[in-house]
This record gives sequence, C-alpha cells and structure tokens, in this order.
Amino acid sequence: MLQPYTTPSLPRRMACWLYEGMLLFGVVFIAGYLFGTLSQTKNAMDNRHALQAFLFVIFGIYFVWLWSKGQTLAMKTWHIRVLDLSGQPLSQGRALLRYLWSWLWFMPALAASWGFALKGGEAFVIVIGWVAVWAILSRFHPRQQFWHDALAGTQLVDTSPAKP
Repeated sequence: MLQPYTTPSLPRRMACWLYEGMLLFGVVFIAGYLFGTLSQTKNAMDNRHALQAFLFVIFGIYFVWLWSKGQTLAMKTWHIRVLDLSGQPLSQGRALLRYLWSWLWFMPALAASWGFALKGGEAFVIVIGWVAVWAILSRFHPRQQFWHDALAGTQLVDTSPAKP
C-alpha cells in the first residue's frame, strides 16, 4: 500500500547522487589502500579485476547497511529517506536488492562501451549520457521514482523540515 509521501524533485535527487559520489571517493581510497596492502599489489593494473570485485562488495556493504538504517550521509544532507512501499525502513534483503538494481545506472553503458571497445573520453560520454537518460526516465514513473526503486520495491521520500 502506497503512503502519501512526497517524492523529492529530480534536481534534488541528482544533487544527492553527485554528493554521494564525492563521499564514495573516501570509501574507495580507504578500500583501495586496504586491498593494496593486503594483496601486496605494487602496480595499479595488477589485480585490477579483484580490486573491482572487492570495491563492488565494499560498496554493497556501505549502501545496504546505511539504506537499511534509512539514509546515507548524502541523503541526510538533502533530506531524502529510502523506505519500502509500505513506508517502513528497508530490510537488509530489500536494501541488497536495491543495491543490485541500482547498478542499472552504469552497467548498460559500461557493457556498451566494452562491447564497442570504447576507451577514455568516448566511454565517459556514453556513461554520462546513460546516467542522464536513466534519470530522465523517472519522469515516466507514476510517482516520478527512479526505476531501480520501482524494481526493488523501494521509494525515495522527502523529509524536509516543515517551513514555518
């Protein structure tokens, strides 16, 4: 049953998304340092796929843990909360499902870049273009939610304080 929650505006959700990306630099730095130290990797290109898999798991732990508590730091800053469709906090299983579906932000563009052997700037343009398309597709959802949220049975809700 859907609760009468307000969906945050697309510009606000995207600002939160960009802020989350900046915060993830710290997570990547610490995880990369830990991985490099534990694996004794001397060259950044050695163990590249293992590092990518490790970061996938670390990101999963980060997001599942924080989403099951309701918000990441970026979401707190932008007054956005993630809930299930009944208005309850996410279970860890639902948060994991949302994490896996959220890779739709990147995987189609990365797969296309890999399939067409695009490098550097070309791949960057494809990824950024797909991110823009994926964000705009939320306009076609009845409540303007992102489609990975619809697939995961979750929703982003506005938690802005009431204006006096």
